[in-house]
Amino acid sequence: MELNDANLQTLTEFLRKTLDPDPTVRRPESVSNLKNIHTVFYLHHLIPIKTCSSQHFFVEDEPNKISDADRTAIKANIVNLMLSSPEQIQKQLSDAISIIGREDFPQKWPDLLTEMVTRFRSGDFHVINGVLRTAHSLFKRYRHEFKSNELWTEIKLVLDTFALPLTELFKATIELCQTHANDANALKVLFSSLTLISKLFYSLNFQDLPEFFEDNMETWMTNFHGLLTLDNKLLQTDLVSNAIQFLASVCERPHYKHLFEDQNTLTSICEKVIVPNMEFRSADEEAFEDNSEEYIRRDLEGSDIDTRRRAACDLVRGLCKFFEGPVTAIFSGYVNSMLSEYAKNPGQNWKHKDAAIYLVTSLASKAQTQKHGITQANELVNLTEFFVNHILPDLKSSNVNEFPVLKADAIKYVMIFRSKLPKEQLLQAVPLLITHLQAESTVEHTYAAHALERLFTMRGPNNATLITSAEMAPFTEQLLTNLFKALTLPGSAENEYIMKAIMRSFSLLQEAIVPYIPTLIGQLTHKLLLVSKNPSKPHFNHYLFESLCLSVRITCKANPTTVSSFEEALFPVFTEILQNDVQEFLPYVFQVMSLLLEIHSNSIPASYMALFPHLLQPVLWERTGNIPPLVRLLQAFLEKGGASIAASAADKIPGLLGVFQKLIASKANDHQGFYLLNSIIENMPPESITQYRKQIFILLFQRLQSSKTTKFIKSFLVFVNLYCVKYGAIALQEIFDSIQPKMFGMVLEKIIIPEVQKVSGTVEKKICAVGITKILTECPAMMDTEYTKLWTPLLQALIGLFELPEDDSIPDDEHFIDIEDTPGYQTAFSQLAFAGRKEHDPIGDAVGNPKILLAQSLHKLSTACPGRVPSMLNTSLNAEALKFLHGYLQGASVQLV
Repeated sequence: MELNDANLQTLTEFLRKTLDPDPTVRRPESVSNLKNIHTVFYLHHLIPIKTCSSQHFFVEDEPNKISDADRTAIKANIVNLMLSSPEQIQKQLSDAISIIGREDFPQKWPDLLTEMVTRFRSGDFHVINGVLRTAHSLFKRYRHEFKSNELWTEIKLVLDTFALPLTELFKATIELCQTHANDANALKVLFSSLTLISKLFYSLNFQDLPEFFEDNMETWMTNFHGLLTLDNKLLQTDLVSNAIQFLASVCERPHYKHLFEDQNTLTSICEKVIVPNMEFRSADEEAFEDNSEEYIRRDLEGSDIDTRRRAACDLVRGLCKFFEGPVTAIFSGYVNSMLSEYAKNPGQNWKHKDAAIYLVTSLASKAQTQKHGITQANELVNLTEFFVNHILPDLKSSNVNEFPVLKADAIKYVMIFRSKLPKEQLLQAVPLLITHLQAESTVEHTYAAHALERLFTMRGPNNATLITSAEMAPFTEQLLTNLFKALTLPGSAENEYIMKAIMRSFSLLQEAIVPYIPTLIGQLTHKLLLVSKNPSKPHFNHYLFESLCLSVRITCKANPTTVSSFEEALFPVFTEILQNDVQEFLPYVFQVMSLLLEIHSNSIPASYMALFPHLLQPVLWERTGNIPPLVRLLQAFLEKGGASIAASAADKIPGLLGVFQKLIASKANDHQGFYLLNSIIENMPPESITQYRKQIFILLFQRLQSSKTTKFIKSFLVFVNLYCVKYGAIALQEIFDSIQPKMFGMVLEKIIIPEVQKVSGTVEKKICAVGITKILTECPAMMDTEYTKLWTPLLQALIGLFELPEDDSIPDDEHFIDIEDTPGYQTAFSQLAFAGRKEHDPIGDAVGNPKILLAQSLHKLSTACPGRVPSMLNTSLNAEALKFLHGYLQGASVQLV
């Protein structure tokens, strides 16, 4: 297809249709005849093809969305197109083939493997690697699929077609590596092939050892061993790590245990495979010094899965599963030898100690969690002794910048084994770690910050922090000083580990930080101003706002009047963020402002009232991340000054209710609408919203009719009962019946009685209990009209709310409620833990025990109409409920008359 104006116009129209929201327009264009598409066009067309494959080739419980003719055309051409495309396109098309293969292979695509295997003979490693990459994407699922006859049948079919050609390709590629041993470019291509072949071998042998590979084990293992011991300086490849990972997976399986039982075998593996691959390589050193962020990510966050070190570490753990004693004995000798070499000449041999520490860590670690570090250790390794003799000296070194790799190793040792080291040794390490915050090495001072943060989260007896604020008192000033200084070191201006350590230090030290807050809050707000110009580190930003919240909470807890000082410091920065519409920060700003406003006594400062109208602007509510914090901020306004808003901003009440109306229409955000509505009902003067009440209920009933969900019903029940508590049962009955005659009875019968058991939460249940009690005992219509027949079922539902387990069932069609489409990028909402709002009980101490309230209210009702209540109870209430009710009456020391 020639690249000319006409074809470009055709392509433009074609691509426009692939983006059309109408599926009848989009789908035919997404499934084009691939054989007519030239590579230059395909660059533009790649994503629609892949997306089409993932969305339409197989949709469960739906008919095929792609015709059989189109499916056949795609499958007939896609392999050839993939193999003739540049590498980046090849990878995308390989994914598309694997997506199609998940549905059609092997039954509906029986010739796929044959077509792929024939390409092995091409001798073109661009083509061969394309085939191998596609095969890997098809077969890697065998590593996690459950065993089944269908799976065995498919693997057998694959082995029959693929195993022999793969083995032949493996041998031929090994020979080519020997032929081109001095050609770096050729070796790079060949070893990328060997890496893919190793991955395929791993996948095909994962479920069980097939007969073919068992018969050819010598071929594979001899060559694997050669690769493991290969030391070609031209190579920087992950092939070795893949091979070691395979060995690690094999040695963990009981039925291969016999392969490793011989002492010579174990010694050979330890000496020739593990120890050489534990070494700190030049590439590691370069990353440590020049790409510290990537080094930290790989080392601390476990993304070093493909490194030789991680693979060797996994192999040590695998061998220790069955041979812990012999392996520990073998490595003890190596560790001692490495440490001896280091002692002879530390400046020259520091890598020996690095390898020794890594080896001890690998050997001792049996089980690990992010929260606790190592939770299960090899009892044959004396962790405390190693800490005292080999870790502590590095931590105590007067020069924090000498041997930074060993310093980082020592810090990591404390961090990893924190749950296994005695508390006195951890306390001994704390001031040393604080000193290492000053190290020039980014990795070293980052590890120091991370280690302190992890130590400060540890729990001791009674779930209190293991290290107390009192124990930290001698080091508090130095800790805070060094943490904030570390943020000024090159490469750490937005270091998330340091900011998290600041947050955790504030949390641990509590009121001990108050004397330092005037200085620290200035540094935090200055940092906030800087990062708001270009927010790029979401974790750093989150911990920064958490630290601000802690500063506010801790200081204002001791002296609430200091809130004005925080507002003076923060509001100029917040104003700039709001004016510049820094979307990532708006949800955080609203949360901090809520926290500040909630600290005020029962009034709204003028600075907040000036902001109130702007919070109702529709554009703010279009962003989903703004909704939870904005609702909370409006709730704070209502709680602190509902009367003020009614008096001085009554013209804003329609806007407030407009927000409620928008939220209530959304399945994703309707609960937020109810939070706002409940605050309006609870805090606004009744007369200020009288004219709007009926319309509020009409909107709720419209939503119930159009889209009734369990979440909506639960929120609706809480609101209805809160309305009853606030305005009385008669007002509730009258407003329902004013919308439609007998509506009150319908709501009781169809919603409240059958659904109240679904209500969850202590406060929510209390609101419903008090509201239903009022309906039962303070609404004359329940005693003297056709609503009377609902009195006993309503009481039965209330006793069920008290005594029966919560009904947490959800209808099948609600498990996957579609979230409304939000165009473009949407900033997510991240809850600030230290800006959390205490659970609010609108009833408070007025009702201590709702069961006692029910008993007292029924007693009062029975006194007003003697004989009626006992008669209704004895004729209609079931025996078990009656028994519970008698218990409530006894507890309240009252009787029914």
